[in-house]
Amino acid sequence: MQLTGNTILITGGTSGIGRGLAEAFQRLGNQVIIAGRRQSRLDEITAANPGMLGFQLDVQDPTAIDAFADRVRTKIPELNVLVNNAGISRPESLIAETDLSISRDIIETNIISVLHLTAVLLPILKAKPHASIITTTSGLAFVPRNNFPTYCASKAFLHSWLQSLRVQLRGSSIEVLELAPPYVQTELSGPHQLSDPHAMPLAAYIDEVMQLLSAANTPDGEILVERVRGERWAERDGDYARRFALFNGT
Repeated sequence: MQLTGNTILITGGTSGIGRGLAEAFQRLGNQVIIAGRRQSRLDEITAANPGMLGFQLDVQDPTAIDAFADRVRTKIPELNVLVNNAGISRPESLIAETDLSISRDIIETNIISVLHLTAVLLPILKAKPHASIITTTSGLAFVPRNNFPTYCASKAFLHSWLQSLRVQLRGSSIEVLELAPPYVQTELSGPHQLSDPHAMPLAAYIDEVMQLLSAANTPDGEILVERVRGERWAERDGDYARRFALFNGT
C-alpha cells in the first residue's frame, strides 16, 4: 500500500492499535478519519491531532452502519483506505454459561460489522486507483486460548474471509491486507493488559507495522511483526502442540 496521499478510515480508532495507526498515518501526511462509539473520545483525539476527523459509529447497529456509509460517501468521497479495526474481547466459560450474549456481542462486533461495513464501502474503494482494505485479526486466530473461545474463533473467521476477499478482488485496484497482532499493551481484554510486561509495547508494535508497510514486506497480504510469527506459522513449523499447551496450560 502507498503510505502517503491517502484518505484513511479507521474503525475502533479511539484507543489501542486503532489510535496508534491513526496517529502514525497522519504523521505521514494522510487524511485520517477515526470512528468510534464515544463522541467524547473522538473529540479528545481529534483535538490532540489537528486535521484528524472523528465520526461516531456503533458497529453493532446495522442501521447506524448504513447511515455511516451514506455520511462517508457524502463527506469523504475520496476515501481509498478502510481499516477494519473495531473489535472486542471477553473471556467465556463454555460449560458454565448458558447466556450467549457475550458470544453474540463478539460475533456482531468482530465479524458481522466488518462484513457489513466492507460491503457498503466497497463501491467507493473500487473507484479509486490505489485502494486498500486492512483488517485486524490476531495471533490467536492461529493458536487459540480456551478462555477466549469466541474471540479467537472470530479472528480465525476473519483470516479465512480475507483470503476469499483477496481472491475475489484480484485484478481490481484494491489490496487486501491482514493485520495480525501479537499480545499488545492495549485495553482490549481489560485495563490490566495496558501494563502487562508479557505484552508487546504499543508504540513498538505500531513502529514495526509501519516499517513493514513502508518496505512493502507483506507476503500473502499479511502484516506480521516478528513477535507474532511463531503463532502464525506454528502449525507449519510443527510447533503448534507446544504453543497451544503453553497458552492453555495443558
